Amino acid sequence: MRDVVITGMGATTPVGGDLASTWAALVAGHSGVVRIPDAWAEPLPVQIAGICAVDPSTKIDRVRARRLDRSTQVALVAAEEAWIDAGYRLAGDEEDAARASGLDPERLAVAFGSGIGGLHSTLTNWDAFVDKGARRVSPYTIPMLMSNAPAANIGLMVNAQASVRTTVSACASANDAVALAVDEIRLGRADVVVAGGSEATINPLPLAAFAQMQALSKRNDDPAAASRPWDKGRDGFVLSEGAAVLVLESLEHALARGARIYGTVAGAGISADSHDIVQPDPTGHGQSSAMLKAIADAGLSASDIKHVNAHGTSTPQGDVTEAHSIAKALGAATAGCVVTSTKSMTGHLLGAAGALESVATVLALHHRVVPPTINLVDPEDGLGIDIAANTARDLPAGPLAALNNSFGFGGHNVALAFTNAHVR
Repeated sequence: MRDVVITGMGATTPVGGDLASTWAALVAGHSGVVRIPDAWAEPLPVQIAGICAVDPSTKIDRVRARRLDRSTQVALVAAEEAWIDAGYRLAGDEEDAARASGLDPERLAVAFGSGIGGLHSTLTNWDAFVDKGARRVSPYTIPMLMSNAPAANIGLMVNAQASVRTTVSACASANDAVALAVDEIRLGRADVVVAGGSEATINPLPLAAFAQMQALSKRNDDPAAASRPWDKGRDGFVLSEGAAVLVLESLEHALARGARIYGTVAGAGISADSHDIVQPDPTGHGQSSAMLKAIADAGLSASDIKHVNAHGTSTPQGDVTEAHSIAKALGAATAGCVVTSTKSMTGHLLGAAGALESVATVLALHHRVVPPTINLVDPEDGLGIDIAANTARDLPAGPLAALNNSFGFGGHNVALAFTNAHVR
């Protein structure tokens, strides 16, 4: 079974417009949650969100940006950074990116997740149809709104011909995409896979809908303190947008070209609660099962796991369930594992969350420092996990392994295991 390594990463998030600024903000404990500046937010019960620190449309040609939904814009910004970070080239006028980078396009794939897809394009064109008639609907509406648009546009950018696939499993979508990418490489279907996720749904309808579910924090007067995983004062998650991308390769392929290697995607574990369309199974069985599967798939033991980047959304039931499921999966090894939720700073990127948190997990192992969970003032009793509360925590020397959890509406559970080594 081929080892799968990470050779490039990119991100555009509420805390930074690229990978370096995002990581620096996470380690420093900076929140990207703000009050929405647009007038349309004023009548809403929730008026805060995690808006991209850098508008993606400023990084894409203006004419092209108008033909892309915001979810695709952020995907392309992050994918371009990751592609270049991996040491590959973008296409010139007379060549495609794969061949310009010395790759066989038929050995290059894309696996990319999105929980909702082109929501902005759907709603904007519906408004145009209602207000001005059918002739005012953009001819680009369908290519903009389809859930596979981010994956397809990344595939076009790099000329991926092995496969271009989209995973849609709510908030577990991006981790599902990474798991799929690992399978593609292990099964010999591709040598390189561009994997990750994007989401852009900061709009009146989803904000109103999530608020009606009582899922969102209503701390409109204190946005930076709104996302507070495991704190007794938490009152829901913060809706956010952005994208993160990882370039994955077989170890042999990466070594042959002398690539810089961040670490290894050592394993993946997937399960389903089959309990409720929204609420997690309160026993946490499915979540623990996904973690244990990832550990086993990686050939690791619970005692090897020194860090968990938790799903940690800041919801009343979800945080407690996950804490107990982590403790159940790791057992006695829980005491030696530092847990954090970077959503305390970024808010919840829905279908892109797993990709961003995978990037954070890889960098935590690479730099041996765990970003803090901010706003944790009054922790819930009896959580049974060691949380990096409010201050970054150092990781020990030597081989390291970590888990990244993503759980989605519908009972989708995906855990990924990473190591800072590139061989087993």
